[in-house]
Amino acid sequence: MKIKEGYVINKLGGGYVVVTVGDASRDFNGLIRLNNAGAFLWENIRDGLNTKEKLIRAMLDYYDDLDEETARKDLDEFLEVVEFAIEE
Repeated sequence: MKIKEGYVINKLGGGYVVVTVGDASRDFNGLIRLNNAGAFLWENIRDGLNTKEKLIRAMLDYYDDLDEETARKDLDEFLEVVEFAIEE
């Protein structure tokens, strides 16, 4: 998986927003708000972690008190929110 071209993340106040630039603005004209965990996942996908298993491993390594079941659930919820910005 990877982030489609034209979707960028920006820090805004205490959180993050994903917006579109260029041609991507024709397909999505809005923004996505992400918390710190969402931004962590977005940035890891952007940086090349391209499978669920790699992302789960990164989450478990980064968050000390996170168990695998919760990581899988949280990742699935995140991917549902940003599905239109992700391609396989």
